[in-house]
Amino acid sequence: MLKALIFDVDGTLAETEPVHRTAFNAAFAQAGLTWSWDEALYGDLLQVTGGRERLLHYLAQHRRPEEAARLAPRVPEIYAAKTRAYVSLLASDRLAPRPGVLRLIAEARAAGLRLAIATTSHPDNVAALLDRLVPEGGFDVVAAGDAVAEKKPAPAVYALALDRLGVAAGEAVAFEDSQNGIRSARGAGLSVVATPSRALPHDDLAEAQAVVSDLGEPEAPHRLIAGEPWPGGHVSLPALRDWHARQAAACPAVGMA
Repeated sequence: MLKALIFDVDGTLAETEPVHRTAFNAAFAQAGLTWSWDEALYGDLLQVTGGRERLLHYLAQHRRPEEAARLAPRVPEIYAAKTRAYVSLLASDRLAPRPGVLRLIAEARAAGLRLAIATTSHPDNVAALLDRLVPEGGFDVVAAGDAVAEKKPAPAVYALALDRLGVAAGEAVAFEDSQNGIRSARGAGLSVVATPSRALPHDDLAEAQAVVSDLGEPEAPHRLIAGEPWPGGHVSLPALRDWHARQAAACPAVGMA
């Protein structure tokens, strides 16, 4: 029986990565650094999950060793400034939820399903986005940031979300937009619906059981990329329940974690 839905945040609830990139660049300027991450570079850096980890990777791979050694101790300061910049930018950015997200959340809430977030993003970032997109609340669990030591693609953050929800992996579905996120959810035993984001157009999402352009709306059907067609071209809660049951029947070992 389907009891819970677990959502990734960035790229899944909304196309937030351009805002994150702008916030990083603002933090660099505030720190007196001449770095500027363009869209192509940031797309590569997104393969590293976690903003602090992304900064450390950038220092190690894109800056000279002496500069990296000098600036590594400033990473917490720079990352904190980036988080503040992101929260501030959200207040003025015309950010919209991805198609179908709020509809499905409302359907799940009305049906009594539990809802969770599983993300490597900083808790302040998550809170600011949820306040913007879902001001009435509704998420029972938020597993974010450094709540776990091992970031995606490790399954730890999804395992934590399941534990806090009090449901088994076989009783939940995860929603993701990246290969790392899908591997994290699948590693925790979850079935996954993937909706590719603009920030990661070339990510391989084949490990998800369903891939659609977005969750769709009755008046604006999504594009099917992989997996079964969804009735009416949108992921509704009744269709999701049926799909989830078929996943369990096809692979009963999945979800036993």
